[in-house]
Amino acid sequence: MSIPLYIIRRLLAAVPTLLIISMIAFFMMRYDFTIGPLNVSVGGQRWHLMDTIRVKNPINPLAGIETNPQISEAAKAQQRHMMGLDQPMHIQYWRWLTNFFSFHPQTLLQGNPAGFFTPSLGRTFANEDVLDLLLRRGWNTVQLNLVVFFFSWLIALPLGIYAALHWRDFSDRAMTILASVGMSFPGFLLALLLAVFAVQSGWFPLGGIQSEGFAELGFLQKVQDRAAHLALPAMVLIVGSLSSIQRQMRGNLLDVLAAEYVRTARAKGLPEHKVIYKHAVRTALNPLITMLGYEFSALLGGAILIETVLGFPGLGQLAYKAVLETDTNLVMSTIILSAFMLVLGNLLADILLKFADPRIEL
Repeated sequence: MSIPLYIIRRLLAAVPTLLIISMIAFFMMRYDFTIGPLNVSVGGQRWHLMDTIRVKNPINPLAGIETNPQISEAAKAQQRHMMGLDQPMHIQYWRWLTNFFSFHPQTLLQGNPAGFFTPSLGRTFANEDVLDLLLRRGWNTVQLNLVVFFFSWLIALPLGIYAALHWRDFSDRAMTILASVGMSFPGFLLALLLAVFAVQSGWFPLGGIQSEGFAELGFLQKVQDRAAHLALPAMVLIVGSLSSIQRQMRGNLLDVLAAEYVRTARAKGLPEHKVIYKHAVRTALNPLITMLGYEFSALLGGAILIETVLGFPGLGQLAYKAVLETDTNLVMSTIILSAFMLVLGNLLADILLKFADPRIEL
């Protein structure tokens, strides 16, 4: 199967999955239904087993308004109507779904293809557009994780290969100890230590993604300013990611070097560098490529504590704040975004595996 056709099939197959996840997420945020009464007739006698029970989500999006005595009941009712909270749960979900899948075929006849699909995820309690907010924060998180991915894999893969080729040497034991320390060191604690260091030294800015007056800076100054703001959260995430990838690469390569086909290649006189880098390393990379797909899906929630401690305006911090404020539209949108990134990450991993190992069939 060709790669474009495979991508189309996978994306189409993901649609029902995302719909089911959206239903579950909406139910978790807005469930409100009634059970009972339950009566049973036995031997001509009618037994009453259960009264009517109303099961309602304790999260009230309008809790701050409804407990304010200065707001009239008419204003409260108007706000409930605007948010659709006066409708049954299935109608609320259908309203949300139709707002997201908002198609306008007439725009094609008007010569405006950009207006054909205008999805809407609703508005936050602060009256911000959820989709615009997710795109802005998402770009910050993407920048951070691209830096983390690049440096983690650039450093970890050569270290893992070197450790496997020098198995049980002093360098291998030293790197194993350092990797274990890096994996066991709590990320939020490292973030706190770096935050204290940044405040006392003044070397790195703390919080935000850019400095004031960023728009007036030159190109190189903008790059330098953005790199300075990304440095602290990136260092925290790189420590854990680098340690994990290095250990995984070392273990995979040791297993492959002990395989029968590697010994056969060496016995036939194939040069050592070809045995290692052309055959063994390529095979050892396969599990890491699969892990890359899951790491991509963890972009949203993997750095919540780090972003909160260091004041980085990413998706993790946004989702955490939305949960605390019970902002239902924003919470549900982040759940669906996380599910979509999981689907996209797995698809990316499968395609990369095809390029890394031609034996794999899509």
